[in-house]
Amino acid sequence: MTGYWAIVSARFRTLLQYRAAAVAGLGTHLFWGLIRVMVFTAFYRSTTAAQPIALEDVVTYVWLGQAFFLGLLPWNVDRDIAALIRSGGVGYELLRPWDLYSAWYSRSLALRTAPTLLRAVPMLIIAGLFLSMELPASPASAAAFAMAMVGAILLSSAITTLLTITLTWTISGEGATHLASGIITIFSGMIVPLPLYPDWAQTALNILPFRGLLDTPIRLYLGHIPASDVLLHLAHQAAWTAVIVLLGRWALSQGLRRLVVQGG
Repeated sequence: MTGYWAIVSARFRTLLQYRAAAVAGLGTHLFWGLIRVMVFTAFYRSTTAAQPIALEDVVTYVWLGQAFFLGLLPWNVDRDIAALIRSGGVGYELLRPWDLYSAWYSRSLALRTAPTLLRAVPMLIIAGLFLSMELPASPASAAAFAMAMVGAILLSSAITTLLTITLTWTISGEGATHLASGIITIFSGMIVPLPLYPDWAQTALNILPFRGLLDTPIRLYLGHIPASDVLLHLAHQAAWTAVIVLLGRWALSQGLRRLVVQGG
């Protein structure tokens, strides 16, 4: 475990160097966050029908999503590993005395957390002071949110690793990434908060793993999910993480049997 933690630490420190990209990303996230808030405000003002979530909570939902989850959601692969696979450098990865899946998962942990941390802190300060983002519903809700965030990071890293593994099957890998990013952003709540989906869709949304990436932590933060229920939702995240890790290990073992090392 010490070796894999060293991979996380080294990769995390490397990704923290991209401060200019973080500043640019902060501006982009603020812009799109304002657009989304205006869209939802117009939606709420255009109807008198009761909604399953208040506008004030939707605003907080949006800003938490912009702060944490645009970077945390597994919408891309590790570019360095992709370059190794395409260039043939992955052969060196196969010679190292480690478990390859664990090494790639460790890199995914850093990939999902370091850029998010750089952007989330200033985003939360700005949104909290000037853009009507609310505080957690209670200290218990804040603690439940923190625990669910850990579960979301582990789940997101498992999906990221699985997407990276698909590169051993196809040199490009863009197809699986684009397909996954569309599915994940729609069914995690990144585009529209899941409580606003129709009732007939809620059962499927509750079963699928994607709510654990975004909707579950945010609704714990808002107090829509009681903090006392956090263990049930952590179990949902953990179960799907285990399933995707097992699927990733199987896909990697199968992919390595067919892997053609490019280059020379």
